[in-house]
Amino acid sequence: MDWSDRHCRYFWRGLSHHARVYTEMITTGALVHGDADRHLAFDADEHPLALQLGGSEPDALARCAEMAEQYGYDEVNLNCGCPSDRVQVGRFGACLMNEPATVAAAVNAMRRATQLPVTVKHRIGVDDSEDWPFLKNFVGTVAASGCTTFIVHARKAWLKGLSPKENREVPPLTYEYVYRLKQDMPQLTIVINGGIKTLEECAQHLQQVDGVMLGREAYENPWLLAGVDAALFGVEGPVATREAALRRMRPYIEFALKRGAPMGAITRHLLGLYRGQPGGRAFRRVLSEGVHKPGANWALLEKALLEVTREKEPVAQLNVAAAEGCFGAARGSESAQWRPH
Repeated sequence: MDWSDRHCRYFWRGLSHHARVYTEMITTGALVHGDADRHLAFDADEHPLALQLGGSEPDALARCAEMAEQYGYDEVNLNCGCPSDRVQVGRFGACLMNEPATVAAAVNAMRRATQLPVTVKHRIGVDDSEDWPFLKNFVGTVAASGCTTFIVHARKAWLKGLSPKENREVPPLTYEYVYRLKQDMPQLTIVINGGIKTLEECAQHLQQVDGVMLGREAYENPWLLAGVDAALFGVEGPVATREAALRRMRPYIEFALKRGAPMGAITRHLLGLYRGQPGGRAFRRVLSEGVHKPGANWALLEKALLEVTREKEPVAQLNVAAAEGCFGAARGSESAQWRPH
Protein backbone atom coordinates (compact mmCIF):
# COMPACT_ATOMS: atom_id res chain seq x y z
CA MET A 1 0.00 0.00 0.00
CA ASP A 2 1.12 3.56 -0.83
CA TRP A 3 3.84 2.31 -3.19
CA SER A 4 2.63 0.93 -6.52
CA ASP A 5 0.38 3.87 -7.33
CA ARG A 6 -0.28 5.02 -10.89
CA HIS A 7 2.91 7.13 -11.08
CA CYS A 8 5.02 4.15 -10.03
CA ARG A 9 3.24 1.80 -12.41
CA TYR A 10 3.70 4.10 -15.39
CA PHE A 11 7.42 4.26 -14.62
CA TRP A 12 7.64 0.47 -14.35
CA ARG A 13 5.82 -0.02 -17.62
CA GLY A 14 8.57 1.92 -19.36
CA LEU A 15 11.01 -0.77 -18.22
CA SER A 16 9.03 -3.85 -19.29
CA HIS A 17 6.23 -4.19 -21.81
CA HIS A 18 5.27 -7.72 -20.78
CA ALA A 19 5.45 -8.03 -16.98
CA ARG A 20 2.03 -7.78 -15.35
CA VAL A 21 1.80 -4.85 -12.95
CA TYR A 22 -0.33 -4.82 -9.80
CA THR A 23 -1.90 -1.86 -8.05
CA GLU A 24 -1.37 -1.23 -4.39
CA MET A 25 -3.95 -2.99 -2.24
CA ILE A 26 -7.14 -0.91 -2.25
CA THR A 27 -9.86 -1.63 0.29
CA THR A 28 -13.43 -2.25 -0.77
CA GLY A 29 -14.55 0.59 1.51
CA ALA A 30 -12.36 3.08 -0.34
CA LEU A 31 -14.02 2.13 -3.62
CA VAL A 32 -17.62 1.61 -2.54
CA HIS A 33 -17.82 4.60 -0.18
CA GLY A 34 -14.94 6.82 -1.34
CA ASP A 35 -13.56 8.45 -4.47
CA ALA A 36 -13.37 5.44 -6.75
CA ASP A 37 -11.97 7.36 -9.69
CA ARG A 38 -9.01 8.60 -7.67
CA HIS A 39 -8.09 5.01 -6.82
CA LEU A 40 -8.97 3.28 -10.08
CA ALA A 41 -8.00 5.68 -12.88
CA PHE A 42 -4.86 4.69 -14.76
CA ASP A 43 -3.05 5.36 -18.00
CA ALA A 44 -3.74 3.01 -20.89
CA ASP A 45 -0.01 2.30 -21.23
CA GLU A 46 -0.06 0.47 -17.88
CA HIS A 47 -1.60 -2.69 -19.36
CA PRO A 48 -1.41 -5.55 -18.52
CA LEU A 49 -2.66 -4.36 -15.13
CA ALA A 50 -4.27 -6.08 -12.15
CA LEU A 51 -6.33 -4.43 -9.42
CA GLN A 52 -5.52 -5.78 -5.95
CA LEU A 53 -8.36 -5.60 -3.43
CA GLY A 54 -8.52 -5.84 0.33
CA GLY A 55 -11.78 -6.99 1.84
CA SER A 56 -13.80 -9.96 3.07
CA GLU A 57 -17.48 -9.19 2.37
CA PRO A 58 -18.58 -11.03 -0.79
CA ASP A 59 -21.08 -8.36 -1.86
CA ALA A 60 -18.57 -5.51 -1.53
CA LEU A 61 -15.85 -7.49 -3.29
CA ALA A 62 -18.26 -8.37 -6.09
CA ARG A 63 -19.12 -4.69 -6.56
CA CYS A 64 -15.42 -3.80 -6.70
CA ALA A 65 -14.69 -6.58 -9.18
CA GLU A 66 -17.45 -5.18 -11.38
CA MET A 67 -15.85 -1.74 -11.12
CA ALA A 68 -12.48 -3.21 -12.10
CA GLU A 69 -13.98 -4.50 -15.31
CA GLN A 70 -15.72 -1.19 -16.01
CA TYR A 71 -12.40 0.67 -15.67
CA GLY A 72 -10.63 -1.76 -17.98
CA TYR A 73 -8.35 -3.75 -15.69
CA ASP A 74 -7.02 -7.10 -16.89
CA GLU A 75 -7.33 -9.00 -13.59
CA VAL A 76 -8.76 -8.57 -10.11
CA ASN A 77 -6.74 -9.95 -7.20
CA LEU A 78 -7.82 -10.59 -3.61
CA ASN A 79 -5.13 -9.97 -1.01
CA CYS A 80 -4.98 -12.67 1.66
CA GLY A 81 -1.38 -12.01 2.64
CA CYS A 82 -1.09 -8.60 4.30
CA PRO A 83 -0.36 -9.08 8.03
CA SER A 84 -0.73 -5.52 9.40
CA ASP A 85 -2.79 -4.88 12.53
CA ARG A 86 -4.91 -2.31 10.69
CA VAL A 87 -5.82 -4.86 8.04
CA GLN A 88 -6.65 -7.49 10.65
CA VAL A 89 -9.07 -5.12 12.35
CA GLY A 90 -10.91 -4.87 9.04
CA ARG A 91 -10.93 -8.69 8.84
CA PHE A 92 -9.00 -9.00 5.62
CA GLY A 93 -5.46 -9.71 4.49
CA ALA A 94 -3.54 -12.67 5.94
CA CYS A 95 -6.07 -13.37 8.70
CA LEU A 96 -8.45 -14.59 5.97
CA MET A 97 -6.26 -17.66 5.53
CA ASN A 98 -7.90 -18.88 8.74
CA GLU A 99 -11.27 -18.66 6.95
CA PRO A 100 -10.87 -20.46 3.61
CA ALA A 101 -14.63 -20.87 3.24
CA THR A 102 -15.03 -17.08 3.52
CA VAL A 103 -12.40 -16.55 0.84
CA ALA A 104 -14.08 -19.14 -1.39
CA ALA A 105 -17.43 -17.37 -1.01
CA ALA A 106 -15.81 -14.04 -1.83
CA VAL A 107 -14.10 -15.43 -4.93
CA ASN A 108 -17.34 -17.03 -6.06
CA ALA A 109 -19.17 -13.70 -5.74
CA MET A 110 -16.42 -11.86 -7.60
CA ARG A 111 -16.42 -14.38 -10.44
CA ARG A 112 -20.18 -13.99 -10.86
CA ALA A 113 -19.78 -10.21 -11.06
CA THR A 114 -17.03 -10.02 -13.69
CA GLN A 115 -15.55 -11.75 -16.70
CA LEU A 116 -12.05 -10.81 -15.50
CA PRO A 117 -9.74 -13.46 -14.03
CA VAL A 118 -10.08 -13.50 -10.24
CA THR A 119 -6.84 -14.42 -8.46
CA VAL A 120 -5.73 -14.73 -4.84
CA LYS A 121 -2.46 -13.65 -3.22
CA HIS A 122 -1.61 -15.29 0.11
CA ARG A 123 1.08 -16.66 2.42
CA ILE A 124 2.05 -20.30 3.02
CA GLY A 125 0.48 -20.14 6.48
CA VAL A 126 -0.30 -18.02 9.53
CA ASP A 127 1.00 -18.25 13.10
CA ASP A 128 1.21 -21.86 14.32
CA SER A 129 -0.64 -23.44 11.41
CA GLU A 130 0.54 -26.88 10.35
CA ASP A 131 2.31 -25.53 7.32
CA TRP A 132 1.70 -27.91 4.39
CA PRO A 133 -1.73 -29.34 5.43
CA PHE A 134 -2.94 -25.81 6.20
CA LEU A 135 -1.72 -24.44 2.87
CA LYS A 136 -3.11 -27.33 0.84
CA ASN A 137 -6.51 -27.03 2.51
CA PHE A 138 -6.66 -23.26 1.93
CA VAL A 139 -5.74 -23.47 -1.76
CA GLY A 140 -7.95 -26.51 -2.36
CA THR A 141 -10.99 -24.86 -0.75
CA VAL A 142 -10.57 -21.61 -2.69
CA ALA A 143 -9.83 -23.45 -5.95
CA ALA A 144 -13.16 -25.26 -5.59
CA SER A 145 -14.85 -21.86 -5.95
CA GLY A 146 -13.34 -21.48 -9.42
CA CYS A 147 -10.10 -19.60 -8.68
CA THR A 148 -7.30 -21.01 -10.84
CA THR A 149 -4.39 -18.63 -10.10
CA PHE A 150 -2.66 -18.33 -6.74
CA ILE A 151 0.22 -15.95 -5.97
CA VAL A 152 2.06 -17.39 -3.00
CA HIS A 153 4.41 -15.43 -0.74
CA ALA A 154 6.61 -18.26 0.49
CA ARG A 155 6.64 -17.12 4.13
CA LYS A 156 4.25 -17.54 7.01
CA ALA A 157 2.51 -14.45 8.36
CA TRP A 158 2.75 -13.91 12.09
CA LEU A 159 -0.34 -11.92 13.00
CA LYS A 160 0.91 -11.03 16.47
CA GLY A 161 4.39 -10.01 17.51
CA LEU A 162 5.87 -8.99 14.16
CA SER A 163 5.48 -5.74 12.27
CA PRO A 164 4.58 -5.80 8.54
CA LYS A 165 8.23 -5.08 7.74
CA GLU A 166 9.39 -7.94 9.97
CA ASN A 167 6.80 -10.21 8.38
CA ARG A 168 8.55 -9.62 5.05
CA GLU A 169 11.94 -10.57 6.48
CA VAL A 170 11.85 -12.70 9.64
CA PRO A 171 9.73 -15.78 8.78
CA PRO A 172 11.90 -18.14 6.73
CA LEU A 173 11.27 -18.60 3.05
CA THR A 174 9.98 -22.07 2.17
CA TYR A 175 9.89 -22.19 -1.61
CA GLU A 176 9.48 -25.97 -1.49
CA TYR A 177 5.85 -25.60 -0.35
CA VAL A 178 5.07 -23.43 -3.37
CA TYR A 179 6.71 -25.98 -5.67
CA ARG A 180 4.72 -28.73 -3.99
CA LEU A 181 1.47 -26.86 -4.64
CA LYS A 182 2.22 -26.94 -8.35
CA GLN A 183 3.16 -30.62 -8.21
CA ASP A 184 0.02 -31.61 -6.29
CA MET A 185 -2.35 -29.30 -8.20
CA PRO A 186 -0.90 -29.07 -11.72
CA GLN A 187 -4.17 -27.69 -13.10
CA LEU A 188 -3.64 -24.44 -11.15
CA THR A 189 -1.46 -21.49 -12.12
CA ILE A 190 1.01 -21.02 -9.28
CA VAL A 191 3.06 -17.81 -8.99
CA ILE A 192 5.88 -17.58 -6.45
CA ASN A 193 6.76 -14.46 -4.42
CA GLY A 194 9.14 -13.55 -1.63
CA GLY A 195 12.83 -12.67 -1.38
CA ILE A 196 13.54 -12.92 -5.13
CA LYS A 197 16.21 -10.45 -6.23
CA THR A 198 17.62 -11.45 -9.63
CA LEU A 199 16.41 -12.54 -13.03
CA GLU A 200 18.54 -15.66 -12.66
CA GLU A 201 16.51 -16.59 -9.59
CA CYS A 202 13.32 -15.91 -11.55
CA ALA A 203 14.42 -18.31 -14.28
CA GLN A 204 15.22 -21.00 -11.71
CA HIS A 205 11.78 -20.68 -10.07
CA LEU A 206 10.10 -20.83 -13.47
CA GLN A 207 11.39 -24.37 -13.84
CA GLN A 208 9.07 -25.30 -10.96
CA VAL A 209 6.12 -22.88 -11.12
CA ASP A 210 4.21 -20.80 -13.65
CA GLY A 211 5.16 -17.26 -12.67
CA VAL A 212 7.24 -15.06 -10.42
CA MET A 213 6.17 -11.89 -8.60
CA LEU A 214 8.72 -9.28 -7.57
CA GLY A 215 7.87 -6.84 -4.80
CA ARG A 216 10.46 -4.88 -2.85
CA GLU A 217 13.27 -5.57 -5.32
CA ALA A 218 11.25 -4.15 -8.21
CA TYR A 219 10.72 -0.98 -6.20
CA GLU A 220 14.16 -0.56 -4.68
CA ASN A 221 16.07 -1.65 -7.79
CA PRO A 222 13.68 -0.83 -10.67
CA TRP A 223 16.33 -1.20 -13.39
CA LEU A 224 16.06 -4.95 -12.79
CA LEU A 225 12.77 -4.78 -14.70
CA ALA A 226 14.56 -3.53 -17.81
CA GLY A 227 15.95 -7.03 -18.32
CA VAL A 228 12.68 -8.90 -17.83
CA ASP A 229 11.42 -8.85 -21.41
CA ALA A 230 14.65 -10.22 -22.88
CA ALA A 231 15.42 -12.72 -20.12
CA LEU A 232 11.95 -14.10 -19.45
CA PHE A 233 9.80 -13.29 -22.51
CA GLY A 234 12.43 -13.59 -25.23
CA VAL A 235 11.80 -10.17 -26.75
CA GLU A 236 13.65 -6.88 -26.77
CA GLY A 237 12.89 -4.54 -23.88
CA PRO A 238 11.55 -1.00 -24.35
CA VAL A 239 14.64 0.93 -23.19
CA ALA A 240 18.38 0.37 -23.36
CA THR A 241 19.59 2.88 -20.75
CA ARG A 242 18.51 4.33 -17.45
CA GLU A 243 18.52 7.80 -18.96
CA ALA A 244 16.13 6.68 -21.71
CA ALA A 245 13.79 5.25 -19.06
CA LEU A 246 13.85 8.55 -17.22
CA ARG A 247 13.34 10.71 -20.30
CA ARG A 248 10.32 8.62 -21.25
CA MET A 249 8.73 10.03 -18.10
CA ARG A 250 8.95 13.67 -19.17
CA PRO A 251 5.58 14.07 -20.96
CA TYR A 252 3.90 12.08 -18.19
CA ILE A 253 5.44 14.26 -15.48
CA GLU A 254 4.61 17.52 -17.24
CA PHE A 255 1.01 16.40 -17.76
CA ALA A 256 0.66 15.22 -14.16
CA LEU A 257 2.04 18.50 -12.80
CA LYS A 258 -0.49 20.47 -14.83
CA ARG A 259 -3.22 18.33 -13.29
CA GLY A 260 -1.96 19.24 -9.82
CA ALA A 261 0.12 16.19 -8.85
CA PRO A 262 2.99 17.08 -6.46
CA MET A 263 6.41 16.52 -8.01
CA GLY A 264 7.47 14.47 -5.00
CA ALA A 265 4.60 12.04 -5.52
CA ILE A 266 6.24 11.08 -8.83
CA THR A 267 9.98 11.37 -8.17
CA ARG A 268 9.87 9.24 -5.02
CA HIS A 269 9.38 6.24 -7.28
CA LEU A 270 12.45 7.12 -9.35
CA LEU A 271 15.00 7.28 -6.53
CA GLY A 272 16.23 3.71 -7.01
CA LEU A 273 16.86 4.00 -10.75
CA TYR A 274 20.60 4.58 -10.34
CA ARG A 275 21.07 2.34 -7.30
CA GLY A 276 24.61 0.97 -7.22
CA GLN A 277 25.69 3.17 -10.12
CA PRO A 278 28.26 6.01 -10.23
CA GLY A 279 26.35 9.16 -9.44
CA GLY A 280 23.45 7.29 -7.86
CA ARG A 281 23.84 8.98 -4.49
CA ALA A 282 24.05 12.43 -6.10
CA PHE A 283 20.98 11.63 -8.20
CA ARG A 284 18.97 10.82 -5.09
CA ARG A 285 20.31 13.85 -3.22
CA VAL A 286 19.33 16.31 -5.94
CA LEU A 287 15.81 14.92 -6.10
CA SER A 288 15.36 14.74 -2.34
CA GLU A 289 16.62 18.27 -1.73
CA GLY A 290 14.86 19.95 -4.64
CA VAL A 291 11.54 18.23 -5.00
CA HIS A 292 9.76 20.23 -2.29
CA LYS A 293 10.85 23.64 -3.53
CA PRO A 294 8.14 25.78 -5.17
CA GLY A 295 7.80 25.17 -8.87
CA ALA A 296 9.85 21.97 -8.99
CA ASN A 297 9.41 20.43 -12.42
CA TRP A 298 11.12 18.32 -15.10
CA ALA A 299 14.27 20.46 -15.03
CA LEU A 300 15.00 19.03 -11.59
CA LEU A 301 15.43 15.64 -13.27
CA GLU A 302 17.80 17.24 -15.79
CA LYS A 303 19.86 18.56 -12.91
CA ALA A 304 19.94 15.12 -11.29
CA LEU A 305 21.04 13.57 -14.61
CA LEU A 306 23.89 16.07 -14.83
CA GLU A 307 25.13 14.91 -11.45
CA VAL A 308 25.18 11.33 -12.73
CA THR A 309 27.10 12.43 -15.82
CA ARG A 310 29.64 14.31 -13.70
CA GLU A 311 30.54 11.16 -11.81
CA LYS A 312 30.63 9.03 -14.94
CA GLU A 313 32.65 11.56 -16.95
CA PRO A 314 34.41 13.81 -14.43
CA VAL A 315 36.58 15.59 -17.03
CA ALA A 316 33.84 16.16 -19.61
CA GLN A 317 32.75 19.66 -20.50
CA LEU A 318 29.21 19.68 -19.23
CA ASN A 319 26.41 21.80 -20.55
CA VAL A 320 24.67 23.00 -17.42
CA ALA A 321 22.17 25.16 -19.26
CA ALA A 322 19.56 22.40 -19.03
CA ALA A 323 19.56 22.75 -15.26
CA GLU A 324 18.88 26.49 -15.26
CA GLY A 325 15.50 27.48 -13.94
CA CYS A 326 14.83 24.03 -12.55
CA PHE A 327 12.27 25.50 -10.18
CA GLY A 328 10.56 27.68 -12.76
CA ALA A 329 7.32 27.07 -14.58
CA ALA A 330 6.80 23.78 -16.40
CA ARG A 331 8.03 23.91 -19.99
CA GLY A 332 6.99 22.12 -23.17
CA SER A 333 3.70 20.69 -24.30
CA GLU A 334 2.28 17.24 -23.84
CA SER A 335 3.70 14.60 -26.15
CA ALA A 336 1.46 13.31 -28.87
CA GLN A 337 2.17 9.87 -27.46
CA TRP A 338 0.68 10.77 -24.07
CA ARG A 339 -2.81 9.39 -23.79
CA PRO A 340 -4.45 10.12 -20.42
CA HIS A 341 -7.12 7.66 -19.34
